Parts: sequence; structure tokens; C-alpha cells
Amino acid sequence: MTISRRPAAVLTSATALAALTALCGCSVQPAEADGKPRAPVHVQRPAQIPASRPAEPARPERSSSPAPVPAPAPRILYARGDSGPGVRELQARLRQVAWLFDGPTGSYDGPTEQAVRGFQGKRGLPRTGRTDSVTWQRLVEMTHPPGTWELYLMGGQPAGAPDPRCLTGRVLCIDKTTRTLRWMVDGRTLATTAVRFGAQYTPTREGVFHVFRKERSWVSTLYHSPMPYAMFFSGGEAVHYSSDFAARGYAGASHGCVNVRDEAAIQQLFAQVRVGDKVVVHW
Repeated sequence: MTISRRPAAVLTSATALAALTALCGCSVQPAEADGKPRAPVHVQRPAQIPASRPAEPARPERSSSPAPVPAPAPRILYARGDSGPGVRELQARLRQVAWLFDGPTGSYDGPTEQAVRGFQGKRGLPRTGRTDSVTWQRLVEMTHPPGTWELYLMGGQPAGAPDPRCLTGRVLCIDKTTRTLRWMVDGRTLATTAVRFGAQYTPTREGVFHVFRKERSWVSTLYHSPMPYAMFFSGGEAVHYSSDFAARGYAGASHGCVNVRDEAAIQQLFAQVRVGDKVVVHW
């Protein structure tokens, strides 16, 4: 009896084909033992893991707030060469803290600049000698608002309106309110100067008088003080020059006389006033 070997050959060929196919990467559909093809087998390959990227450095966050703006330099209020009421107040306040001893004059002069420089240095401020807003604020905090006679300690105050009794003739019109003397002729003011009066217990008399005596060089017989350029108008009271008034201003007082601190002014006045001219002392 003859045995056929064909199926074995076919099986061998099928097995070889399957191996070859697997090597080629194709899908393999193996057959069952009865020769029917099996369902295709899918080989699941492992998922490819992407390579990880190196971490990026963190970026600094930008600030939303603007860059700080430097503070402006202090504003200059007064400097050497300036003049006016503001300078006069500055000088009066410097006197209160003992940095200035002259004036006030209303003019920003060398002594004022030196006083401001000293005040600044004592308080750790730049020693410029100019009064800026910071220096002024510090000075205001340490002082009180100066009164009228602190501002005009050495004279220079404006004169008030003349008394109606001064509007006719030749008159020495003396105002106790503004502490000024007007030399007037027929209602016209020819000269004005600051004056000082008697103290509380030796007040200067008020009213209408006349010059009855003139003495270029005179010494008080009661107080033994010099009274140059004296123009007597009521007893021992006279208009005259006072060196004490020139030195101390309104920090002092007379014994009843009308003191003048401007020697040049009293010299001119003495030369023009005549015996018999009217004197009006009023508030």
C-alpha cells in the first residue's frame, strides 16, 4: 500500500511560509489542523514613550509697579539779595532761636545767610545758607508767629495815615500806633522815620504841642543820658537821637522822650524844624 506524503509537505511548506512571513513583519494567518485559516493574530507592540524634555528654568515675574521716582529737591524760598515781608519774618524767627541778633531788616544780607547756614548745620540739613522749604518748615516748628514789633524791632515799619491835625502848617506828626514820625508841611510828607516812646511808668504825653527849644548837644539833667539834636515840645520831653534805640530797637524804651534811631534822619530834621513848629502826638 502506498502512503501519500503530500500533506506533510504541505504542512512543512505552510510552516516555513509562516516563519518567513513573521520575519518579514507581515500579519500571519495560521491555518487550523483541518486546513482552515485561523483568525488573524495581532501582536500589540509596547507604546513608544516620548523622550522627556529638560525642565526650563523659571522666568522671573515682572513687577507691575513702576520704578520709584526720586523726591524733588526742596524749593528755594529766600536767598541772599532777596527782600520783603517774608525775609523779615525769617529774620524774626531766627532771632527767636538765637541764630540772628541784628534786624529784622527785611533784606537777606550776609548775617542772615550765616544764621541760616548755622541753623541748617545744627539740624543736619545741607549748609547752603539759602532758605529752602525744608529749612523753613523746621524753623516754623521751633518758633511762634512774630508780632508786629518783633518784625519791626529795629524800625522800618510803614507809617499810618496822618492825624487830621497834621494836615496844615509845619508839623512833627508822631503816631504812637505805628511808632512813626512824619515831618509834614502843608499836608505834604517830607520825611518819615521810626520812633520810640516812654515806658509804662514814664509815658510820652499826647496832644498838640509846639517846639519851644532846640539843643544840638544836650545831656538829661534828670537821667544824665545824652540827648543830641533835641527839640523840646513838652517840659523835659523832646524829640532826639538815641544811641540805645539804634542798638536795641524796641527792646528798650525812653523816659518819656520821642527817640529817633536814624542819626542821619534826625540831623536833617533838626536842620529843618523851627522853634514854634507844631508837634502832634496821637494814636
